[in-house]
Amino acid sequence: MDALRKQASKLREQVAKQQQAVIKQFSGSGYESSDVVVIDEVEMQRHQHMDKLYRATRAGRDFQKEIVKAAETFTAIGYKHIETGTKLSEECCRYGAENNSDNILAKAASVYGDARKHVEKEHEELYRLLSSQVLDPLRQMINGAPLEDARHLAQRYSRMRHEAETHKEEISRRQARVRESPTAEQVAKLHAAEAKMQELKANMAVLGKEASAALAAVDAQQQRLTFQRLVDMVESEKTFHLRVAAILGEIETEIVSDRQKKESAPPVVISQNGSEKTMYFLAEAMHPYYAESEKELSFSKGDFVVVRKVSTTGWSEGECNGKAGWFPSGYVEKRQRIPSSNFAGEVY
Repeated sequence: MDALRKQASKLREQVAKQQQAVIKQFSGSGYESSDVVVIDEVEMQRHQHMDKLYRATRAGRDFQKEIVKAAETFTAIGYKHIETGTKLSEECCRYGAENNSDNILAKAASVYGDARKHVEKEHEELYRLLSSQVLDPLRQMINGAPLEDARHLAQRYSRMRHEAETHKEEISRRQARVRESPTAEQVAKLHAAEAKMQELKANMAVLGKEASAALAAVDAQQQRLTFQRLVDMVESEKTFHLRVAAILGEIETEIVSDRQKKESAPPVVISQNGSEKTMYFLAEAMHPYYAESEKELSFSKGDFVVVRKVSTTGWSEGECNGKAGWFPSGYVEKRQRIPSSNFAGEVY
């Protein structure tokens, strides 16, 4: 009966070990965390430090993958944006070329179309920099040998440590058997187990130092490289936005300036039929005005101007001192109306 109980107990232990092995095999970490002191406190500290480095390198690799994924998405969307922007540029230039050059909209479309080409070139430069300065270096490190080699060393150490933990239990069982029955065979088996434990301890010390150094080097490299790639991303995007802002600022200035010039210039009026009657009026100049072009009319304060047309743009056309031309409507005040048939001057 005692033999059956011992056999059942041994079978339960074997099943438990097999279950733990399966769980460890399919665990995602690759490095087993444990609070069990296998050798001594020095080894325990090494194990905890290695576990921390292993987790840090895994987190660093996952973060690098997220940056690569985001940069790839930016680039894919960006090239579609470039395609759309290029088409818009072509349509704007075509509209500007096919319509009157004096048309404010046509000129603005041409200016914007030309500028849009430069904006898309800046987009292309941004995505080229993202590829060469961010994507390529990060991909190389994610798939590089140093990271994989360091992690393999740590996993080997983890398996060796688990073996030592199992062997430590075996030594405890053999020590109990020696206490129960100190035969020469049991003592020999205990000494063999203890000798194997010393060998495992020495191998763990060597492998542990090697794995810790490799993981520490990879962790430091990950930190430096990832930080620099983030800086490169910020600088690339900053340069891109500054250049695009400068381009858009220039075309805005040019478009608005053209519109203001067009709106502030004296209007072009088609000559009226001389047989039609138009009511002119006499106005007094409240401020002096000095013509800036041949189409404009100069006068002094107090002069009387015969106003023949008032435009909605803020300009009026009239005659003063034998000369005719355009002037700002706000410079004169109306005095009386004069039928055009009573005015001998030429109608413009």
